[in-house]
Amino acid sequence: MDKWIIQIFSSLQPYKDGRKSFSDLSKELSLSRPSVTERYNRLVERGVIDKISAKVNPSAIGRDVILFIQVSEMNLSFEKFEQLVVEHPDILECHCLTGQVNYLLKAAVCDMTHLSNLIEEFTGYGRINSSIVLRSPIKDKVIQPIIKKGLSKKEKTKWLENRLVFSFLGFQYLRKCRDVYSFTL
Repeated sequence: MDKWIIQIFSSLQPYKDGRKSFSDLSKELSLSRPSVTERYNRLVERGVIDKISAKVNPSAIGRDVILFIQVSEMNLSFEKFEQLVVEHPDILECHCLTGQVNYLLKAAVCDMTHLSNLIEEFTGYGRINSSIVLRSPIKDKVIQPIIKKGLSKKEKTKWLENRLVFSFLGFQYLRKCRDVYSFTL
């Protein structure tokens, strides 16, 4: 991975313009269009670029209240719960957690009545703790790769490429290989 690849995926993340054409990217980076296309395709193949999509503002479609719901002490299987939340129109995100809380859900509702109904619905699945979002000072932050310190430029490139390739193979494989490649998880 070279500096151009990092600049390409940084340029396409939220708060940047994910709709940029390869021509615009090539002008911005002072690279040829085929070079940008090749590097972009590498990012997609390696799973660095997951997807490019439109982000809808919940308030613009009548969902003015954003909240987080913690679910613990569940009284149904994780699989059944996950199936229910995937199909639920108010749930934007669902995260399975370690610790005392089993799941953290992000939801968007139109008003307090809608919020009350949602919380009442989820109370049937376990212990619920909800929090309404007042503001979000950091939202969809641009993420940069973490590059191991103390390596030469060539070693950094090779280390980062290996890390991206291994991420394709899954976290368990990374755990088995970490001692061989001396990187942290």
